[in-house]
Amino acid sequence: MTFKELGLDDRILEAISYMGYDQATPIQEKTIPEIIKGRDLIACAQTGTGKTAAFMLPLLHKLTQQPHKGTSTLVIVPTRELALQIDQQIQGFAYFVQVSAIAVYGGGSGSEWEQQKKALSNTDIIVATPGKLISHINMGHVRFQDVKYLILDEADRMLDMGFYDDIKKIIDSLPKNRQTLMFSATMPPKMRKLAKQYLTNPYEVSIAISKPSERVLQVAYLVNDGHKAALIRNLIKNKPSVESIIIFSSTKKSVNSIIRSISGQGYQVEGISSDLDQQQREEVLNRFRAKQTRVLVATDVLSRGIDIKDIHLVINYNVPGDAEDYVHRIGRTARADASGVAITLINEEEMRKFAAIEHLIEAEITKLPISAEIGESPEWNPVKRKSRHTHGHLKTSKKHNNNRHQRKKHTSKSNKSYPKTDGKSDKNTKA
Repeated sequence: MTFKELGLDDRILEAISYMGYDQATPIQEKTIPEIIKGRDLIACAQTGTGKTAAFMLPLLHKLTQQPHKGTSTLVIVPTRELALQIDQQIQGFAYFVQVSAIAVYGGGSGSEWEQQKKALSNTDIIVATPGKLISHINMGHVRFQDVKYLILDEADRMLDMGFYDDIKKIIDSLPKNRQTLMFSATMPPKMRKLAKQYLTNPYEVSIAISKPSERVLQVAYLVNDGHKAALIRNLIKNKPSVESIIIFSSTKKSVNSIIRSISGQGYQVEGISSDLDQQQREEVLNRFRAKQTRVLVATDVLSRGIDIKDIHLVINYNVPGDAEDYVHRIGRTARADASGVAITLINEEEMRKFAAIEHLIEAEITKLPISAEIGESPEWNPVKRKSRHTHGHLKTSKKHNNNRHQRKKHTSKSNKSYPKTDGKSDKNTKA
């Protein structure tokens, strides 16, 4: 279905056409008509499905059709990165209409605080993280008496981050007569409780369980922690044509360790973690976008809400905490119909966790041993039992392979080969 068929304002259609969009995604096709009708909504959709446009396009349409004053729309998000991304998208969608927006987030300088304070009293749309918005509310910088539309984006992540009470406080400060939209990748019980309390007869949309894109070639290496740095160096060395690589790690300590390991090899590498303030993060991201930095090492702060085109390779230095985090991490590649490679490094302690992720995404990921030049690979054995090493060959347990799990073997539609780890370049390996 085209956006024109969805009945959006011509000025919005002109803007999104200029941005290169014509066809609506499934989540947009299902939600836009209901939002225009004025219904409350709960939508379960994974990253990369176009959910920002799914709620912002119909709300912008409504703002163009109705006179409004003060702040009419409040979007609450878990991270500053997502707040900035949504704010940037609004600027594009609303290019030809008289609608203003501001991103409100923590971690900035004193001058940014003053800019936010001034803009809050005279903006149509506020996109904010809960903690910073609460600060402005407590200091009387913002008034919500004119808010007609509330959006909770990545609501499950906000609850995971401990923002439940803050979200309730914010919602309780809003007018009762409003339209509320809740977007989330999952629907845990606490989310249901929140929805039941604050949404009225919501329309529910679910766009499948969060799963990796079919365009991502997923591979895992079985490797002990002591060999992970050497493996990463070889993976990068064997991919000389790959311009943009992201390495995800769960802790900022390991981010710094990985950077030291790679930078010693002469690669352009930078890192993003909670150690950097917002301005420093933006500078690092801009250099990565401009291809001035080849390798970006980051914590999960970057796994959501960042849209960078042409990332060819994602490496998980460790197995992420759950399937959603895994999908969000590897979702940084293969965006906008491109293809990409996602490699996960698994030690013995992480095998059970990775097997659980495979079960949830209903895919069995190919597991490879590392080169003997780097070291010996642990045997794939997510269920603890006596070791059965096979002299350098990868041996998968029967339990993992049998059909009881009803998983599909992960394969790529294209004829891709797996990255080598022996230090020899493979020209046939695609990114």
